[in-house]
Amino acid sequence: MERKVVVIGSLNYDVCLKQERIPQEGETCFADRVEYCSGGKGANQAVQAAKLGVPTYMVGCIGSDSQGQFLKANIEQYGVRTDYLREVEGNSGMSVAHSLYDGGVRASVVRGANDRVRKEDVDALEGFLKPGDIAVFQLEIPIPVVEYGISFCKAHGCYVILNGAPAAPLEERVLKQVNLFIVNEVEAGFYCGHEILSEETAKEEIRKMAENLGNVCIYTLGKAGSVVCEAGKCEFIPSKKVQAIESTGAGDSFVGGLCYGIVHNMDIFEAARFATCCSARTVCRIGGQPAMPVLGEVGTEVS
Repeated sequence: MERKVVVIGSLNYDVCLKQERIPQEGETCFADRVEYCSGGKGANQAVQAAKLGVPTYMVGCIGSDSQGQFLKANIEQYGVRTDYLREVEGNSGMSVAHSLYDGGVRASVVRGANDRVRKEDVDALEGFLKPGDIAVFQLEIPIPVVEYGISFCKAHGCYVILNGAPAAPLEERVLKQVNLFIVNEVEAGFYCGHEILSEETAKEEIRKMAENLGNVCIYTLGKAGSVVCEAGKCEFIPSKKVQAIESTGAGDSFVGGLCYGIVHNMDIFEAARFATCCSARTVCRIGGQPAMPVLGEVGTEVS
């Protein structure tokens, strides 16, 4: 039976301002251009998995506004199934991002419809989830729903991935149910209580975290690469050397790439190398979902 990816998370209408720098206190700066696109960590991760050819479903909420229909149509065009996407009265989730020429991104997010995701949206997956499916969560929907969803999907035999972003307190008992916990270096510092300043620090802290939680842990370290730890084995995976244009969606592209690798029975280190190729492609183009690669653009790089 073919394994599928089920992403339970957020969808945001993104307003992306391309500019040289962030304004200082009391200052107004002109942006060079504006782009409107489909975003949200959940939708981004679903799109990357779908663009790689994995059967992918999105579970979440959109608003009754025009942005909600835009979000639905956009992820559908990339092959994401929206059977479990629910429309609610009011505004969709939204973000305003300042995309800088040095590749940095600063963003503010309005939760909107994402805050209306309920446990009932997870319960609707009864009879649909099969053992071996990949369930993916982030933290842009209510935390109680995430914690409930993790337990629900684990009980149904799913391989559960949690992207602990944005960082928020989570019960340890829930984290121990996750098969794969992935965070960036800033979020890793939040969860382990120590700032991650180097590859050596990352390896030291991730080893302790993985041993405590009894699962696979990955720390992504931006343009440096990532550290992967499974069953006491830790490996640093360097990033690809590319001419980055912007980093929008790079972390989500990495998660989507991991989903592809796991579905195709790669070991976690091989899957992370594949995911690194995906995110390297993404940062070379403008936008999040449009920039994410299809399989033919990354397959030849992983060998």
